[in-house]
Amino acid sequence: MAKSTSFICLNLSLLFCLVSATYYSRMGPTQMGLGEEKFTHLHFYFHDVVFGPNPTTVIVAEPNGKVNDSVPFGSVVAIEDPLTTGPERDSKEVGKAQGVYASISQEDVGFLMVITMSFTDGEFNGSAISVLGRNMILTEPVREMPIVGGTGAFRFARGYTRARFYSVNYTTLDAVVEYDVFINHY
Repeated sequence: MAKSTSFICLNLSLLFCLVSATYYSRMGPTQMGLGEEKFTHLHFYFHDVVFGPNPTTVIVAEPNGKVNDSVPFGSVVAIEDPLTTGPERDSKEVGKAQGVYASISQEDVGFLMVITMSFTDGEFNGSAISVLGRNMILTEPVREMPIVGGTGAFRFARGYTRARFYSVNYTTLDAVVEYDVFINHY
């Protein structure tokens, strides 16, 4: 009797899991009450300051041994870079790029970017997008990186960013990067 009761309970549990998984897998943003899909294009500047009194980047891990590169293969850098409406550092700040990038190329200067761009002003105040992608800063004049998610106004975000240097100081390694961001979201 106990074996048949256990067998019935197990089968009912599996049936419930199957029905639940089928139901939830068919729910999309519209069924969750998020409305119609929207498209947004954002344009801003990313300020990466390596040295000076207020750096926005810090190396948190380096490869073993002495290497002559400024950011050698295997290095990990934490960032909190301001996002502004114009290329000048004193232009209006609209958010911050926070996250890490890791040096991923032994031959070129390339990074794996894992960053969240959080907006603190305007229509998208309190919202954020997440970027995860390869950024070959010297070999590709315009770099595309995917948007893999978002929060707030950017729920279920997907899209891409296009990044290009606006200016670079090769002595200090400080850079201003122009971003065009193309987002589908709900």
